[in-house]
Amino acid sequence: MHENVIFFWSGTGNCLDMAKNIAKAMGGADLISLRKKPEVTDVRSAKRVGFVFPCHGGGAPKDFLEHAKLLQVSPESYVFGVSQSASYPGIGLSDLNRIIPLNYWKAVTHQCTCIWLFPHQLMVPLMTPKMAQKRSEKLSKKIAADVLAGKVSKREKPSRVFLNAGENAAWPMIVKLKAKGFKVSDKCVGCGTCVKVCPRGNIQLKGGKAVIGTDCIQCLGCLQYCPAEAISLGKVTDKREHYYNKNVTIHELTSEKLEVR
Repeated sequence: MHENVIFFWSGTGNCLDMAKNIAKAMGGADLISLRKKPEVTDVRSAKRVGFVFPCHGGGAPKDFLEHAKLLQVSPESYVFGVSQSASYPGIGLSDLNRIIPLNYWKAVTHQCTCIWLFPHQLMVPLMTPKMAQKRSEKLSKKIAADVLAGKVSKREKPSRVFLNAGENAAWPMIVKLKAKGFKVSDKCVGCGTCVKVCPRGNIQLKGGKAVIGTDCIQCLGCLQYCPAEAISLGKVTDKREHYYNKNVTIHELTSEKLEVR
């Protein structure tokens, strides 16, 4: 195992792209997915252990936090966390810190991928996708430098903690109800891309067409990665431009482990 290990959760690629860039700037790392129950849970030999994940409904994805509880991290390891959101960071880093104490945490913003809620171009600060990607790459180098220098973050109480906690608690029910609105049009070619990218195995091919259930976490990887744009979640998603990080392949997104050297 590499002395640097980064666990990631990514729905449409932004967090995995940042994890890859941080790993490169650190001189390499093993990247382990927490989209599903990880095969590698004992990382006590790692010198540095990182986490990169998105904000879903005011906090970290529930699956991400549950899988983080399975990990064995040495108390001697330097541990860092990075949360990505379109605007407010939520309580994800605080929740992770209660599971695995963090030496360093950082909240960053990138394109919104929940396009039934907002257009993907919406983020704070406002910028184009190209500018956002450039900013992400720059921040990745800064985070890596901080990690290598052993920087320790101040323990600051997150803003809007009660509002975000309430939103996050209700999110699983919200997304289950929202998932009932998935539609698959006749444009579907049965390629299976949506089946591959779904972290919960919530999509099947039946009769050569995708069928989506309600065991959904709202990563929207199925909708965003669909090459035929056959999946929608309300009329607004048909009008809005689809988005995923072009630096991340479907193979990378769905791999349990990646090596960055």
